[in-house]
Amino acid sequence: MVESKASDLYITVGVPPTLRIENSLQKIGEDSLTPEMVQDMLSEVLTSRQRREYESNMELNLALDMGDNGRFRVNVLRQKQFPAMVIRRITSAIPSFEDLHLPDIFQTLALKRRGFILVAGVTSSGKSTSLAAMVDYRNQNMDGHIITIEDPVEYAHSHKKSIVTQREVGIDTQSYHIALKNALRQKPDAILVGEIRDAEVMEMALNAAETGHLCLSTIHTNNAIQAIERIINLFPEDRHNQVRIALSMNLTAIIGQRLVANKYGGLTPALEILLNEALIKEHIMKGNTDKIREVMSNNKTSGMMLFDDSLYDLYVRDFIFPETAIAEADIPSDMKMRIRQHEATGQMRHAATGKEGGSMDQIDTSKLSL
Repeated sequence: MVESKASDLYITVGVPPTLRIENSLQKIGEDSLTPEMVQDMLSEVLTSRQRREYESNMELNLALDMGDNGRFRVNVLRQKQFPAMVIRRITSAIPSFEDLHLPDIFQTLALKRRGFILVAGVTSSGKSTSLAAMVDYRNQNMDGHIITIEDPVEYAHSHKKSIVTQREVGIDTQSYHIALKNALRQKPDAILVGEIRDAEVMEMALNAAETGHLCLSTIHTNNAIQAIERIINLFPEDRHNQVRIALSMNLTAIIGQRLVANKYGGLTPALEILLNEALIKEHIMKGNTDKIREVMSNNKTSGMMLFDDSLYDLYVRDFIFPETAIAEADIPSDMKMRIRQHEATGQMRHAATGKEGGSMDQIDTSKLSL
């Protein structure tokens, strides 16, 4: 898995072990796995405590540290009454903002003294990687105490300018709720919560921001506006107004993230960035989420960005093909028009100068993969 640079390994009864390499599946050999084979693999991976938890819940998440071979995130499940595993390779080196092609606003956000920053996206959209880069940047540039609460811990942070306390649910603490409740007694400056899963964790995260801490987390939604609606709907309807007020007062930013195929065989994040400025704050408080997109579109100079703006920028900078930008766009017809206008402008410039358009600097493609 390491040598082939596969991102995932699928272990399931009835098919050979299968690698995912750059979004293509590649089977290892021709012999299908039997239930006994998968059970033997589980016995090598799980501790007795983890085995009991898996048998009780029929689901289990854990991280494996294989030394020089790297770290892996493992999800153990059952399918058709048989055990199965999905193993994801975690890059040992924490990527920088430059490696991930993230804009400068990430530096500003990572060094905030207080507030709530949320990264939204579907599964495997690079949310935890972007958060790890933010934590590492803060760790390099600011004194303080950073607490991470994760299930499982994916990136191991060393102590640099900050002290980094990393707690794994199920090993170092019983739950997100308990760890987050006690984190406020541990004099933190920044708290990373791996994922917002329920109202209790959400309320604690907002409370952490309200009491003067920077809180960072992820949520499974497609974009920033859906993230706001999801947060509100975690709570009973009679609390919606209260939650809107708390969110509007404490939110710093929501970053929507998708991974798109680049020209160089890897994946590059396309971003949506919502900053909680005055008009956004007002719309959140009043429940006017349908008006937020227009505000974002009209305030790009402040650092806000729509997905389609990010895709267009990636196309102009020669990171992605025009077909990719159009296919991934929220409004494909608008993207097609912008690309045609850009190409027409380039042709006019070429005709005027009699020279080929300026070439892009050589891109280190290894830094574009997540």
